[in-house]
Amino acid sequence: MDEGHCGLPTDELVPLAEKLLEVPVELVRTALDLELAEGTVIADSVDETPCVFLAGLHRAERGIAERLLRLMKGGPPWPWIDPDKALPWVEERVGLTLAESQRTAIRLALRSKVLILTGGPGVGKTTIVKGILRILTAKGVGLLLCAPTGRAAKRMTEATGFEAKTIHRLLEVDPKSGGFKRGDNNPLLCDLLVVDETSMVDVMLMQALMKAVPDKAALLIVGDIDQLPSVGPGQVMSDLISSGALPVVRLTEVFRQAAQSRIITSAHRINQGLIPDLSPPPTSSDFYFVQADDLETAVPRIVDLVKTRIPSRFGLDSIRDIQVLCPMNRGGVGARSLNIELQATLNPAGDRKVERFGWTFAPGDKVMQIENDYDKEVYNGDIGYIDDVDPDAGEFIASFDSRSVTYGFGELDMLVPAYATTIHKSQGSEYPAVVIPVMTQHYAMLQRNLLYTGVTRGKRLVVLVGQKKAVAIAVRNVSGRRRWSKLGEWLQAVQARPDEAVGRLPQKG
Repeated sequence: MDEGHCGLPTDELVPLAEKLLEVPVELVRTALDLELAEGTVIADSVDETPCVFLAGLHRAERGIAERLLRLMKGGPPWPWIDPDKALPWVEERVGLTLAESQRTAIRLALRSKVLILTGGPGVGKTTIVKGILRILTAKGVGLLLCAPTGRAAKRMTEATGFEAKTIHRLLEVDPKSGGFKRGDNNPLLCDLLVVDETSMVDVMLMQALMKAVPDKAALLIVGDIDQLPSVGPGQVMSDLISSGALPVVRLTEVFRQAAQSRIITSAHRINQGLIPDLSPPPTSSDFYFVQADDLETAVPRIVDLVKTRIPSRFGLDSIRDIQVLCPMNRGGVGARSLNIELQATLNPAGDRKVERFGWTFAPGDKVMQIENDYDKEVYNGDIGYIDDVDPDAGEFIASFDSRSVTYGFGELDMLVPAYATTIHKSQGSEYPAVVIPVMTQHYAMLQRNLLYTGVTRGKRLVVLVGQKKAVAIAVRNVSGRRRWSKLGEWLQAVQARPDEAVGRLPQKG
C-alpha cells in the first residue's frame, strides 16, 4: 500500500515475504493459502498476471466501477439546455471568449451524466468548470464541489466563486467510528458533484465518495492525469481514463496568455519528455535554473535564494511566499536538512521555544500538519504559522488561514517545520514561488511526474537548483508509474457487458 499498490503479482509477493520474514518459501505459500481461504486476501489477475490483492482494496476498486456504471445510466438530472444559447450567455457573464475546445467541453458536460476533464496548466480547465457551474446554477441545479485537500478546496473556491469543501468534510467524518456519516443510506444532496484534483484521490477515499453520490446526480471529475498519483493505494484517475469506459475531455491547447509563462511552457515540455530551456532568460522571467554541482554549493545557494535574492527581486516574503519543494525527505538537499538550514537563517529561535521530536518550534515558524485532526479541523498538508509559544502552559498557538489553533506540547508529533517540504506533500497546493533542488543525489526519486508536479506548484516563480544532468534524468524517467490495480479492468468488464445487472461483474479467482 505504501508504494501505491492494491495487490502484487504472486511471483513478486512470495519472494518478498520470504526475504522480509526470513522464513522458508514453503511456509509463505502455506500461510498465503490460509489467508486466501479466510478471504483476508483475494487471488485475481491484472493483464493476465496472477496477483494477490488485499480484500478491502479489491472490494473498493470493484465498488467504484459498479457505482460509476450505475451513475452513467440515464441522462443528467436537469432538463435539456440549448448550448447555442447557453454558451454566448455564459461568455457574457464570465467576460471571456471561449475557445472551440472549451465550448466542446461545456456542450458535452451539459448532456453527460459522468464526465472526466483532464489537462495540464494553462489549458483552461478552471474556465470550463466555471462556465458549466454558471449555466447550471442559472437553471437551479444543486451543486456540490470538493477536493482532496483543504488547500485544493480553497483554490477551487477562489477560482470558481462557488464554495468547495474537502472530501472528508463533504462526507462528514464521524470522529467516533473514523468513518463517514454520508454514504449509501445517507447520500449527498446534489444534482451535480464536481471533484477537483482527482489525481490525488486514492481507492478508499474514492469508494467512500462514490457511495455517497445519489443515483440521480451527475458527476464531473477534474484533474491533471500527468501529476503524481495519490499517496494512498491505487491510480484512480489514470485507471478511469485508460479504461475507455467513461467520456473524457483531454485538453492540450495552451492559451495565449498562459503560453507567455515559462513555468507553463516548461511544465508542458517536461511532460512531453523534453528538457525545458535551462539557459538564462534574456529578460525578466518566471522560470530559472541555477547551477549547483554539489551539496556544498547547492545548500547555501538555496538559502540565499529564499532569504535574499528572490525577496529583493520579486518583492516576495521569504517565509510566507516562497516554498522549497524537495524530491525526497532524506539527504543533504532533502526536506529535513533544508528545513534545519532555512529555519536557522530565516527565523532563529529566541527564548520562547519548544524542542520536541527532533525539531525546534518558535514564534514565526512556518509549520505543516502531517495528519488529519478532525477536532481541530486541521488536515494533512495544511500550512500554518506559529503565533506564540507558552512554555509555562505547555502549549502554543498557530494560525491556519487566519484561524487560531492551540496545540499542547504533547501534540507536536502532528507538526513539522515547513520551510522545505516534499513535492508529494505539495500536491493540490500552489505557492507564489517555489525553489526545487534537482540533484543526482536524488537519483531514486528523479521521475518525470515528480518534476512536473513540482514545477506546476509555482504561480509566479519557479527556480530549479542543481545539475542539468539531474533534470535530464528526471525528464527521461517515466518508470515510476506502474501500480498494481484492477479498477481499469473492472470498468472495461462493465463496459463490455453493459446489459448485465449491476453487481454481477464477472468473478475471478
